[in-house]
Amino acid sequence: MFRKLALITVVLAAAVPALAPAAMAQGGPIAQKVRAACTNDVQTLCPDVQPGGGRILQCLKEKQSQVSPDCIAALEEAKAARAAQQ
Repeated sequence: MFRKLALITVVLAAAVPALAPAAMAQGGPIAQKVRAACTNDVQTLCPDVQPGGGRILQCLKEKQSQVSPDCIAALEEAKAARAAQQ
């Protein structure tokens, strides 16, 4: 369990900059995958959080033990895509 929480922390922390590029803002395939995988988590865990400035990802990080495996996988993919661009 601790290992899973540590992984989520790393993924969410790394995903903040990964979700900022223009490709993400324009709704590219990775952004769509993250939205599809994380929408329920955001609606359930962070219903009153306003989008922008990394606030949603911060909320997910704070509630990391409740984030779904699909959302975690999508965020990991976003992180990998960001690393590949650099």
